[in-house]
Amino acid sequence: MAKRDYYDCLGVAKSADEKEIKSAYRKLAKKYHPDTNPGDKQAEQRFKEVTEAYNVLSDKEKRKLYDRFGMAAFDGSMGDPSAGDPFDGADGSGGFGGGFGNGGQYREYHYSTGNMDDIFGDMFGDMFHGGFHDSFSGGTEGGFGGFGGFGESFGSTFGGEREYDYAAGKNVHSDVTIDFEEAAFGCDKYLRFEGDKKESLQVHIPAGIDEGQSVRLKGKGETGRYGKQAGDLLLKVHIRPHPEYIRKGTDVYITQTIPYTTAVLGGKAYFKTLHGMVECNVPAGTQSGSKIRLKHKGIVSMKDATKHGDEYVVIQIAVPKNLTPEQRRAVEALARAEGKSA
Repeated sequence: MAKRDYYDCLGVAKSADEKEIKSAYRKLAKKYHPDTNPGDKQAEQRFKEVTEAYNVLSDKEKRKLYDRFGMAAFDGSMGDPSAGDPFDGADGSGGFGGGFGNGGQYREYHYSTGNMDDIFGDMFGDMFHGGFHDSFSGGTEGGFGGFGGFGESFGSTFGGEREYDYAAGKNVHSDVTIDFEEAAFGCDKYLRFEGDKKESLQVHIPAGIDEGQSVRLKGKGETGRYGKQAGDLLLKVHIRPHPEYIRKGTDVYITQTIPYTTAVLGGKAYFKTLHGMVECNVPAGTQSGSKIRLKHKGIVSMKDATKHGDEYVVIQIAVPKNLTPEQRRAVEALARAEGKSA
């Protein structure tokens, strides 16, 4: 089958400059790349054609040969190469290596393609390990060859020079909201995800996790292509505010009220913690807004389960609203005593 004109293949004029050729190729290669058209043989063939055309037209020396001799420059029909094989590449010019022999019969050659890294690096990012290799190995007919279909490696596709690294699956990000106590003590959540496939997962949220931290579920992200490893699911945790507790790292703060008399005279008081009620001695003369530290009554450390933060009780003093006559006389006596001491 006669090959298409290279300029026509890329949809550019014969006067097109390097920038125009590169731009046309990038657009077409991205459109027809097998990864974006799995199983589409027609797209695969077009990808081969535009890549072959770009490989020739992007190289000044090869383009000169093509403009002068057309396809005959590459199909072995230019006659006896012993008269001076323009494709030999023995001069190190970076043209064709190996060349033709035996009366014009094809042997082997290599295309130099130093600019292919730039093209596919822009188009596909890290899809290829290290981009393209220095050269395509030649194959069979027509000077480009080596396309055995897009199999498991880029090497098999382009003649064995470079392994093609089909991309592993991408990580997927999602969110989950849990209660304050669930974050403090850990919990299991049953969640349903709809990505590549619908899936219900039981997710363990570790004790001590803080706002904005993520749980990584290995292999639960985007499916990898061609047997490559699947990505991970990164589940970002959000914590509902607690009506009483405020968290700062592994420490927690809570405001609790004690009787006026306990604040003045000192004594025992019971305080609420995440781990239950505890009895604590309140020193005499405790002021409103002061803090009492309850050691190791905070939240467990995710790094060391034997360590806990502290709880800080912010004291609020309950002032009685309705005094008995006796209580009123006692308070008045206290006020007189304070006035004299002042």
